[in-house]
Amino acid sequence: MSKPKVFEKPVGVKDYLPHAVSKLRSIERRVLDCMGRWGYQQILTPTIEYYDTVGVASATSDHKLFKLLNNRGTALVLRSDMTAPIARVVSSLLKDQSFPIRLSYHSNVFRAIEEEAGREAEFFQTGVELVGDASAEADAEVVALAIASLEAAGVTHFKFAMGHVGFLNGLYEEILPGRQEDQEALKACLLSRDYVGYREKIRAWSLAEEEQQKLESILRLRGGRDVCAQALQLSTNVEMQASIRHLEEIWEVLEAYQVSDQVLIDLTMIGDFSYYTGMTFEGYALDLGSPVCSGGRYDNLLQQFGRPAPATGFALKTTRILDVVADEEEEANPVTELQYTAETRAEVLQEARRLREAGQRVVTSVVKEDASCEKR
Repeated sequence: MSKPKVFEKPVGVKDYLPHAVSKLRSIERRVLDCMGRWGYQQILTPTIEYYDTVGVASATSDHKLFKLLNNRGTALVLRSDMTAPIARVVSSLLKDQSFPIRLSYHSNVFRAIEEEAGREAEFFQTGVELVGDASAEADAEVVALAIASLEAAGVTHFKFAMGHVGFLNGLYEEILPGRQEDQEALKACLLSRDYVGYREKIRAWSLAEEEQQKLESILRLRGGRDVCAQALQLSTNVEMQASIRHLEEIWEVLEAYQVSDQVLIDLTMIGDFSYYTGMTFEGYALDLGSPVCSGGRYDNLLQQFGRPAPATGFALKTTRILDVVADEEEEANPVTELQYTAETRAEVLQEARRLREAGQRVVTSVVKEDASCEKR
């Protein structure tokens, strides 16, 4: 392998020039301010974590982790998301703080698989975790806050899709009992939106016609609250029925928040992390195929750190939002340039200080004296 040139960087990472950084920081600031008004306190965690703790607990597949060894040979990872590190903190440094705990963050995360797919290996997320509340009210709060956060970021046209892991688990276990590989194969099709492949797998299994129709019918279960009524007719499975009832409760709270018109129920939604245990959701911006927001309930993660507790949260894909949000208008506060000579240096620099303290942007430069004058 040839040695990289001095200006090259690894595949999957990028440089952010001043205009993009200004835009990114503006989005970050507005979103974190929004989260703060909802009672969420900002947290920072290390970029590097132990593989045997946060790395193992993370829902990110092992081959997607950036791994490294320290000088003692201990396996470390670059954080692949913020949920597992925050679970570690809640279970240790915040172990004496009573629930519920509301935390927010803005951080860069790393996933090795992204460079293979031609996507970013390092990207930014802004999100929240609500720990210690298992209610539908908590789930509705994070969905409503996700909507408010996208609005604060400057995304004007978007839609949220909401589902429930328990619905699919209950239905699949009823029709395909004990057939875990087949169940996972169907979930993989739904995750990749491969509905043709989904139907082909079902038809290849020689199921009873009624069972086949049930499995295929979920592809049509998208819409408003009436979708829940349709889903309840599919099965009497306890887990499935409880999941739909939970979604109905969330919907009622979203109506009270007056944001239900921005949400649709999509019962094919499963989320792309294995630690989700309940409601999941994604937010899509107009004309962008991949989600700009995702989240859901993960009630089993914290027990891996010794403090079992229900939790729910979401993350904005801040890097993607950069491509969605319109560029800000020309700076209302342009840069003022002040020039000085050796004789006027003190006076001009004092004036620059005064203007900066007043909130203006100022750069200073030295006026070079004419060489012919210097010889005289």
